[in-house]
Order: sequence, then C-alpha cells, then structure tokens
Amino acid sequence: MVKAVDHVGIAVRSIAEARKFYEALGLEVESIEEVESEGVRVAMIPLGPTRIELLEPLQADSPVGRFLAKRGPGIHHLCLASSDVRADSAQLRESGFSVLRDEPTPGAGGHRVQFIHPKSSGGVLYELAEE
Repeated sequence: MVKAVDHVGIAVRSIAEARKFYEALGLEVESIEEVESEGVRVAMIPLGPTRIELLEPLQADSPVGRFLAKRGPGIHHLCLASSDVRADSAQLRESGFSVLRDEPTPGAGGHRVQFIHPKSSGGVLYELAEE
C-alpha cells in the first residue's frame, strides 16, 4: 500500500556541483552512496517528511546517463513509499500498468524498489520503495 511521497529524484551531471544550490538554501546532504545496479551515485537531502534524491550517472549508458543526454538535468522520477512493493507491483500489473522489472530490486538506502513505466502512468516515471 502506498503511504507517502518518499522522495523526488533529480538527475544531475555532478552531485558536487548540484549540492551547492541545496546547501545555499540551508539543506544538508544526509548521505551519498553508489547503487551499482542502477549505475548511479545518489545523494539524499532530507526536506521535511520527504527527501530530494540527486542522481549522478556512473556511466553515460546508464538509465540516468541516457536521461541526461536526451533531456538534460531535471526531475527524473517521483518515488512513493510502499509498505509492500511486491503487492503494489502485482496490483499495478493486474490493472494494466507496465512495471519495469519482474521483481523489486535493491535500491538506495537498502530499500526494495520497482519502477512504473512512464508510458503507462501519464508520462511520469514512478518508483515504489519499501524499507
């Protein structure tokens, strides 16, 4: 069951450069980690009950690298907190929506994640994340 907005993912060319904007607003980077399976370095910035996730590609041919080449920096996805990613994925499939993977995969911060294809969700790439 979806329960809240977990974070907004923003594709950036460089976390080191992008974080300057958020730090000028008084926000702090809480953590930085690499998610090899997604080909990204991720910086999490807490903001009230949600977070901003900066996504820097590790390779040009990663999903975020291709996104940057095609669209440039900007909002990449909206992540919804889920109490059961597997069940939510199954429900979406049964309702005719396209999820990107057969099963949830490891994501940042030890979460299990699943993505919903933007062609089936009004042009927005959604991520479901379960702690």
